[in-house]
Amino acid sequence: MNPAEAIAELKELSTQIESVTLVDRNGGVVASSIGAAQAERVAAAATELVAGADELRADLGRDALAQVQAAMADGSVFVVVDDRRIAVATTGADPTVGLVFYDLKALLRQTEGGHEHPSAAAGEEAGEE
Repeated sequence: MNPAEAIAELKELSTQIESVTLVDRNGGVVASSIGAAQAERVAAAATELVAGADELRADLGRDALAQVQAAMADGSVFVVVDDRRIAVATTGADPTVGLVFYDLKALLRQTEGGHEHPSAAAGEEAGEE
């Protein structure tokens, strides 16, 4: 499935997810529900978060990193990784953690092999910044 279409479908179905950005493992935006400039910042931050979490995981002798949640009082950031991509979502306060992780894993499966250029990000098409 086309990444932008998959993100739009996820946003339509999920009442908890506020934004979604799909990133390649080099930090490039594949598609996003937010504007291009913000998506680039999210991609850079998520790439750093994954690198740090993966370093900690390795130091602890744990298996490969699969997912990360950062919870704040007013919302959460969820990150799910596979071999090639990173899916990042933001939510409001008190999300259903398992459901958000499930939705992001489904997004990665749906978009396997789907390639999109940052200029085709869903948020940019919608004129969001």
